[in-house]
Amino acid sequence: CFLQGVMDVITDILKKEDMYELYETIEMPLVFVLYDMQKFGIKVDKQALSDYSKVLVEKINVLEKEIYEAAGEEFNINSPKQLGVILFEKLGMPNAKKTKSGYSTDVEVLEKLKMEDPIIEQILEYRQLQKLNSTYVEGLKPYINPVTNRIHSFFHQTITATGRISSTEPNLQNIPTRFELGKQLRKVFKPAEDCLYVDADYSQIELRILAHCSGDEQLIQAYREARDIHRMTASQVFHVPFDEVTDLQRRNAKAVNFGIVYGISAYGLSQDLNIGTKEAQGFIDSYFETYPKIKEFLDNTVAQAKEKGYTRTLFGRIRPIPELSSGNFMTRQFGERVAMNAPIQGTAADIIKIAMIRVHDRLIREHFRSRLILQVHDELLIETAEEEKEKVIALLEEEMQKAADLKVELAVGTACGQDWYEAH
Repeated sequence: CFLQGVMDVITDILKKEDMYELYETIEMPLVFVLYDMQKFGIKVDKQALSDYSKVLVEKINVLEKEIYEAAGEEFNINSPKQLGVILFEKLGMPNAKKTKSGYSTDVEVLEKLKMEDPIIEQILEYRQLQKLNSTYVEGLKPYINPVTNRIHSFFHQTITATGRISSTEPNLQNIPTRFELGKQLRKVFKPAEDCLYVDADYSQIELRILAHCSGDEQLIQAYREARDIHRMTASQVFHVPFDEVTDLQRRNAKAVNFGIVYGISAYGLSQDLNIGTKEAQGFIDSYFETYPKIKEFLDNTVAQAKEKGYTRTLFGRIRPIPELSSGNFMTRQFGERVAMNAPIQGTAADIIKIAMIRVHDRLIREHFRSRLILQVHDELLIETAEEEKEKVIALLEEEMQKAADLKVELAVGTACGQDWYEAH
């Protein structure tokens, strides 16, 4: 009776907030999908993991010697206090920020010193590899089931504010992908015998959702014509012919495209592109001149969030944003950036959940041996029986593309491989 009473109260709240359909059609069915993913797990090649660790340790040892040589003495590289003394007192690096415990040597500080001395690049790489070895290599080992050689990560629906699924014990969604050696960690994840991995991910899903929500005709038309969005943006923002856009201009336009989705500031963009704040603001202003309806949509979204105290996704998910009513200017600015991004990222999270439910259910209903084993934001990974490969690829593309009916088509890319690295 008590549980029924609690359920009735929650149901009434969901209906009052117009989120009952979200609960009934997405969140509840997803419980069974995540349970099966957790139960099935993902296989790890222990020998490959051990070999990978040896490579990391060797590289760490080489870097350690190089850093000592550049510094002219041995010291504890992992000690911010000792590192600060070496960089700012012994080597005389500029822009030192002293705190109660010593000099600041966080990533932001070191990134600004890159051009001062090669030792900075070495320290950044050293830290990267140390974290890779301790957090991911050593961190994975305790979670490998000794009988199945599989990791059974926990998947959570209620941790993130945006509605994204999160993974813990261990976090399999946070395997590094920004540098090659980090990516190679994916090589230790291998399918069962007579199977391969099929990996599918959405292409530019958040930009496509932005095009749909804003109704910007230029962006919608570009997607319908399958044009290179970043090159097109570069052409219009930098006022050069489409065919004459340089690689640098395209990269800058790409940063602006994705930055806009996250409510990026001129300062944030300047840091990303290593340019002046004024130039970055010029990029943003030109972008909004090119896509005026996007500016209108983002402004309206922030205004409505200030009025209501929350945003909604296309599927009704609410994201409260109390920061918008804060007395602190910086906190309010953060709230505005959240308000711009939450409906976009939240809708993307809802769409991938719908796709997961449909893919999972069809694999079972149609008696496939293949199974959905992992979700990483916009990416789904299937452990696929070799004889089912073509059918699984077709199934993934069909269900992921049909997960939402937008003004622009959802684009899905697929790849296959004998390990997660090869499949991605």
